[in-house]
Amino acid sequence: MTSELTTNSRDLPPPIERSTIIGWAYKNLFSTWFNTLLTIFALGIIYALLKPILTWLVEQADFEVVNVNLRLLLTGQYPREELWRVWLCLDLLAINIGLAWGIWIKRRVVLGLLLIAAPLALALLPTASAPARRDLLILAVLAMLAFGVGKLGGKSLRRMAISAWVLYFPLVIILIRGVTPPEGWLPATNTNLWGGLLLTFLLTIVGILFSFPFGVLLALGRRSQLPAIRWVSITYIEVIRGVPLVTILFMSSTMVPLFLPSGSRPDLVLRAMVGITLFSAAYLAENVRGGLQAVSHGQYEAAHALGLSGFKTMVFIVLPQALRIIIPVLVGLFIALFKDTSLVATIGLLELLGISRSVLAQPQFVSFQREVYLFISFIYWSLSYLMSYVSQRLEVALGVGVR
Repeated sequence: MTSELTTNSRDLPPPIERSTIIGWAYKNLFSTWFNTLLTIFALGIIYALLKPILTWLVEQADFEVVNVNLRLLLTGQYPREELWRVWLCLDLLAINIGLAWGIWIKRRVVLGLLLIAAPLALALLPTASAPARRDLLILAVLAMLAFGVGKLGGKSLRRMAISAWVLYFPLVIILIRGVTPPEGWLPATNTNLWGGLLLTFLLTIVGILFSFPFGVLLALGRRSQLPAIRWVSITYIEVIRGVPLVTILFMSSTMVPLFLPSGSRPDLVLRAMVGITLFSAAYLAENVRGGLQAVSHGQYEAAHALGLSGFKTMVFIVLPQALRIIIPVLVGLFIALFKDTSLVATIGLLELLGISRSVLAQPQFVSFQREVYLFISFIYWSLSYLMSYVSQRLEVALGVGVR
């Protein structure tokens, strides 16, 4: 009995090394005299770099340009009377995030509540209008309710949460675009009015939705035993990967009408979506091909021994393992796609970067470049970090890299 207790016992580390802020700092920053010197030197450099920035933020920066043009930066010239669609999409997004956070993320409750309660802080800003304050409060309440439902439901709601995320992105496109004539209940909006963060978000969604299945098909085609399919896939992948995205955007803006019936002129947003999809699919195909090669040949043999056909082996056995392996690479590609949407400004679309340039073209805001670019940089960074963090949590949940 004594030996069993001795075997199962675990010595605790010294109090200074336990999971506290002081313990972490001692272990990672001040464990030796050399690390202490490096820490002090690094803090000095950080202070020297941040001091002028903080001084400018506190004493000189004027973000009135952002406050005045906030709606333009976020939604462009989207009709004011139809902005309820954008808020509805944000409400659905808050519900999905709150539900997923409550179900899957167990040890980040405080961080989740801070993230969900962020709209409350925005609603308390004195510059927020009454309608915006109301919509932000609704957003925060829905997110918190969804978070509570996710915590209470737990694993039983996982399938529903996954289905909600799958349906969310097509639903966003339908809501923003509209499906009925101008006098209908959901009138179609002119895509030339889309702009700002709204256009950036939609270009990213469309690029991910359509490039993913296309890229998977190209990866499978490159590994096909049929020479015609294999060489067509190889040619497409290598040609597209050898051309800059700007060139693809210019080509799609001029060549897409050639593949349509005579007289039809697709709008510029559709042409940009086609170019982004074609470009992203080539890179995604190579990532998927790398994941397929990482799956051992024994998986194929085991599936064939069970009597599965080649199609079922690929769909149910090999492809899920390959996609699980390349989750970090896929998310990195999606983050790059989100940032590369700024290149559509070169073909005349006013996404977030293009709108910021038009704002700075106003005579009263010519000298506010720092404030505007800092604001849009913060948007790009926050959304990219959110995708990266979700990817990390997904990797942990699926055990990526763990045998």
